[in-house]
Amino acid sequence: MGSLNAWAQVGQARFWQSWLAASPCSADTLGRVHALLYADGLRQGIHQVYERLKRNKALPDLYGLGVVVLDGHESHATYLRHCSGCLQRTIHGEQGDRLQFYHRQVTLLLLPGAPPGREPVRLLLDQEPQRPGEDEVQTALRLLARVIPAYPRAFTVVLADALYAQAPFFHFLRAHGKHALVVLKDARRDLYQDVAGLFHHVAPQPGRYRSRQCSWWDFPDLLSWPQVQTPVRVVRSLESYAVCRQLDQREHPQSSDWIWVTTLSPTQVPVEPVVRLGHQRWDIENYGFQELANEWHSDHVFKHDPGAIECFLLVTFLAYNVFHAFLALNVKPAAQKGKTQIFWARLIAAELLEN
Repeated sequence: MGSLNAWAQVGQARFWQSWLAASPCSADTLGRVHALLYADGLRQGIHQVYERLKRNKALPDLYGLGVVVLDGHESHATYLRHCSGCLQRTIHGEQGDRLQFYHRQVTLLLLPGAPPGREPVRLLLDQEPQRPGEDEVQTALRLLARVIPAYPRAFTVVLADALYAQAPFFHFLRAHGKHALVVLKDARRDLYQDVAGLFHHVAPQPGRYRSRQCSWWDFPDLLSWPQVQTPVRVVRSLESYAVCRQLDQREHPQSSDWIWVTTLSPTQVPVEPVVRLGHQRWDIENYGFQELANEWHSDHVFKHDPGAIECFLLVTFLAYNVFHAFLALNVKPAAQKGKTQIFWARLIAAELLEN
């Protein structure tokens, strides 16, 4: 539901009174309680869902690896209200400068493989609010420092965008026995310049990613990043494909050039899984942030309080995980055929309101 007032309008359904064994609380009480909730208790609930699914073999490894993707997301921004957890920035416009308040979190999404005959169950493991005066990578390191002890064997590889191609991020992961796979974009970096020179002298190997014809380069054991105290590996994928334009209904050739830096060695992971993992970094956008905002109203401020914002988001993570686990593992594939996730969500809501 898009707001607490929307809940108040349907909270009188008989289902809730029988389920709660009491009258549902008001919208104001729901916001006030979330501001006082113990966030780590919600995190324990998310961990319990993960633990049950892992024990039931519903979260197999992906390419033989435990994989998570890490990214930051701005949940909302406003010029009107602010709290102690708000970040601030100055927006320059035609009518002058305005001070904008916003909240940003770093989120961790687990990317397991697919059980036999089923879709993979992606799990939102945790999130960490970004604090005033710190950047996204600092927030991510604080998140990982909490998640790694809680999920010691859940993952071995962390996927991230080019912002995380920083020495402290790589050092932290290697110190905890984890690996990084990060987009490499900065042309000013020595590592980028060194491998760019090698591309013209080393012949690529042919490959294929989905329907794309690819040329792959793989350079392990590089020491061109002096700030990182371990050899790194650079993988490049030059991909060719065609796009059919609606204007003329003709296919137009396109190409994309991807470069990743990783601490995974070729003996651990060959080049093809590295390319596939590199592209799956977008899963947190496609299956995480977009769905959370469009279908779960995670970009709505139910109560403008830092504790309430954190707890409402963790409750949403818990609901997201339970819903997708139920849909992927409990609803038979034959019953799911031809039906979208929205259909099942509305069917659940209809049954709740009917009773």
